[in-house]
Amino acid sequence: MSERLPPKHIAIIMDGNGRWAKSKHLPRSSGHQKGVQSVRKIVKHCAKIGVNTLTLFAFSSENMKRSDEEVGVLFKLFLTVLKNETKKLKDNNIKLKIIGDLSVFTPEIQSLAEDAQEQLQSNTGLNLVIAANYGGQWDITEAAKKIAEQASTGGLNPQDIDPTLFQKYTSLAKYPRADLLIRTSGEVRISNFLLWDIAYSELYFCDTLWPDFDEVSLNLAIESFHSRDRRFGKRNGDT
Repeated sequence: MSERLPPKHIAIIMDGNGRWAKSKHLPRSSGHQKGVQSVRKIVKHCAKIGVNTLTLFAFSSENMKRSDEEVGVLFKLFLTVLKNETKKLKDNNIKLKIIGDLSVFTPEIQSLAEDAQEQLQSNTGLNLVIAANYGGQWDITEAAKKIAEQASTGGLNPQDIDPTLFQKYTSLAKYPRADLLIRTSGEVRISNFLLWDIAYSELYFCDTLWPDFDEVSLNLAIESFHSRDRRFGKRNGDT
């Protein structure tokens, strides 16, 4: 991989668990479980190479439309991961933030999510952000509500609302903007993920199913990122 610095913020749509399981004649739950192993590899690798923030799309708001059985499996897996991985994250100096509408989860999951974030809040290494029951439109709507509430009470002048102010009310306000968005499994769409934050992200789509995505796969994505000419709307030569 290039000796250049990695992207500050990498976001990943982890897609293909179900198709991976189907290709091996296994239940979908096996694909989700195998996907957790890929998460471990990628988190560890991002911490190793100096990525500041890694945001993973674990559970979208649209996933709630799946069968009760699969939603139940996803909830149970999320619970298990929270129980088993917090100590490992702490030992590896990784800080955790969970974004999304967690009200759909059981009280036990909500409590574990809060406890995990509190236990890891003093860590100073990789910022790991897990998007659970998250949607980009939901995020923008929630930010708009908060701004409207402040404006209605006189705490904010509507004329002062601009992209910089709006950003402060979004879920990822405290983190660098996403430099690189990766989607696995061959699908070429954003699926309502980080709509505000990826305005100038470099997009990378690969055919690899998420359970097969590993350190080499991530390195290839970063190499592609470094090959891009990032102008942020400017022409070459503009200052």
